[in-house]
Amino acid sequence: MSIQHIVLFDGKQRNHLLPLTATRAVADIRIGILTIKEKWRNYFNLDIDVLTQEYLQNKYTFQQTENTVFVNANYLPTFNLLNDIQSLNENQTLKNRTEIIAFRTNQLISSLDHIQQIEKSNEYGDKQINTIDSTFILTHPWNIFSWNGQEIKNDIKLLGLKPNPEKLSSTNTLLGDEIYVGENVSCECSVLNAKNGPIYLANDSEIMEGCTVRGAFALGEHATLKMQAKIYGDTTIGKYSKVGGEVSNSVIFGYSNKGHDGFLGNSVIGEWCNLGADTNNSNLKNNYGKVSAWSYPEKKYIDTNLQFCGLIMGDHAKAAINTQFNTGTVVGVCANIFDAGFPPKFVPDFSWGNSAVFDLEKAYEVAQRVMERRNINLSEIDKNILKHIFENR
Repeated sequence: MSIQHIVLFDGKQRNHLLPLTATRAVADIRIGILTIKEKWRNYFNLDIDVLTQEYLQNKYTFQQTENTVFVNANYLPTFNLLNDIQSLNENQTLKNRTEIIAFRTNQLISSLDHIQQIEKSNEYGDKQINTIDSTFILTHPWNIFSWNGQEIKNDIKLLGLKPNPEKLSSTNTLLGDEIYVGENVSCECSVLNAKNGPIYLANDSEIMEGCTVRGAFALGEHATLKMQAKIYGDTTIGKYSKVGGEVSNSVIFGYSNKGHDGFLGNSVIGEWCNLGADTNNSNLKNNYGKVSAWSYPEKKYIDTNLQFCGLIMGDHAKAAINTQFNTGTVVGVCANIFDAGFPPKFVPDFSWGNSAVFDLEKAYEVAQRVMERRNINLSEIDKNILKHIFENR
């Protein structure tokens, strides 16, 4: 039976992906070129609905039709997983050990709680899968930069792109063949090295003069690399972002700026963020040991099991000039960082410096000014989401 309708739902690891999931469904996380929702849409060639937290749901379309398949958004799609999902019968779940990956149903599903009830009950038949590689399951924010290089390659294959480096100006130095160029791309007097991974430049993106880029790299629509930027592999810069300085193995979701010199490495930056001039993050401890980072659900620092781990920053956060972030720093939504010295390794949502709270109405005002620069208004839905985060911080 062919699949007619897909709903992506937040998996139970959603809280472990905070603060990135405070303002978005898991399906809207960007990794590689595409968001998870965009990946599944391309795999299935169907429009995708999203079932998420109650306070976020107004931001998303969710309706159920006959023969709906629900898919756990924490799982990154692969062709093998797609085949397993397509083989599901009605009222059958696809499970990895005890967790639902997907299920097909005509039963009315009204909430994430309903899905949890199905997971605990035996009302649906199970199609057990024990061979899914755990690296395809997003369980923590640092998974995003860790797997980003491979996901850039996967997305290029998924999108069916063909290399076309000949579209770029002869003023550039190009190494390797895997360079994929969209429409209206501006790139002059720069070095693009695709020998170790592909380079993807989306429509209307710009690389200013003197930049040096190594693949794997993805530059989103209307995004800009500032002059003489140095970009190392496995990095994604999302749409409408502006980035300068040195960046290595990092993901910027979109609409965020790191416009000046400074280092960003092994990091994930949400939307509407700004890193002031000469902001730097450490991604390696002095003792070369494993990095710990704050876990929102566990309310403590946990081992990332990584030697290299930098900055995780939620939406609408801002860092003043010359900010120095320690290894494994987690910064919450609408946090403002400007005090001298290293900020704490965990900066809660709506922090104003180290000792105060950012007023909600003022946060609205700043968000509106920032978004207007991209011709986007802060909607009532957005305000209600920020209010929920503020009241539950």
